[in-house]
Amino acid sequence: MLLSSQKMLFSCLLVTGTVLALSSNSWLMAWIGLELNLMSFIPILTSGKDKFSCEAALKYFLIQAIGSAVIIFAAPVSINSEMFYSTILFALMLKLGASPFHFWLPAVMEGLNWIQAIILMTVQKIAPMFLMCHVTTNPMISYIMILCAMLSAMVGSMGGLNQTSLRKMLAFSSLNHIGWMLTALTISESSWLVYFLFYCVISTSICLLFNLQQTFYLPQLYMNKNLAPYTNLVNSFSLLSLGGLPPFTGFIPKWILIESLTMAKMFLPALILIVSSLITLYFYLRMAVSYLLLISFKSKLSFNLSSNVSSLSPALISTNLFLLLVPSIFILV
Repeated sequence: MLLSSQKMLFSCLLVTGTVLALSSNSWLMAWIGLELNLMSFIPILTSGKDKFSCEAALKYFLIQAIGSAVIIFAAPVSINSEMFYSTILFALMLKLGASPFHFWLPAVMEGLNWIQAIILMTVQKIAPMFLMCHVTTNPMISYIMILCAMLSAMVGSMGGLNQTSLRKMLAFSSLNHIGWMLTALTISESSWLVYFLFYCVISTSICLLFNLQQTFYLPQLYMNKNLAPYTNLVNSFSLLSLGGLPPFTGFIPKWILIESLTMAKMFLPALILIVSSLITLYFYLRMAVSYLLLISFKSKLSFNLSSNVSSLSPALISTNLFLLLVPSIFILV
């Protein structure tokens, strides 16, 4: 059953924990919200009932438990000394999966299905990033966050180059986007919110497409000859949009953030983020070009839907195409 009562219960608790962490006015209440979020996400991870999902759930639990222990230790001490804010920042980065604490993210992503991966890449990032806003009042903490953001962007771009697993590739792509979002946090919360919303929409649409096709590795995309040509085209354009290639939708938040960085005279972070995005676009372009080149001329001209293609949701594909055309609407206006 796709939406069982247990899954609905734990999903509601997951959202409740996130909202509690966001609305808290003390570190104790924020810690309780993070723990409620963690305890409700673990049953969702183990719902697959195979050894890979259980292994991923165990890794995720251990990492998050370490981060929560550091937060509950450093939060009372930070009342008298702001130097412990850096300890809280590192604990939140560990829970988020930002560099240099990113080692667990690709390993956990590899054991999840696409629906669980959507939650890990989107919902689970909200509370830690929002709590980081409370510790960036100190200039030293802001400098540390910018350094971690630049490191996350470079590690995320370099780590995805030789990957054949789509889940690991999206994990390193998520790490690259974490670098952009951490930089946006140091500028303003509105910049982070705009970038995060665009990232959530594009990542969710890509994961839903892969979930409908039941593809987890790069060769599966190339060898699946039952997909219609327009499906491969939507897959390619969606990945390029996630990489931030103009004129696709994913370029809009990066454009806004680059403008904000140049106005704030933060030229070095802007340069490193742009270079990391170019590297990320390389392996997305490699996938997109392979899509288009490996389709035979006959399949390009054939639009007969097979049984596998009929399972794809027309609404999902139409939504993806509409989102890809959003930048053109902005340009025309």
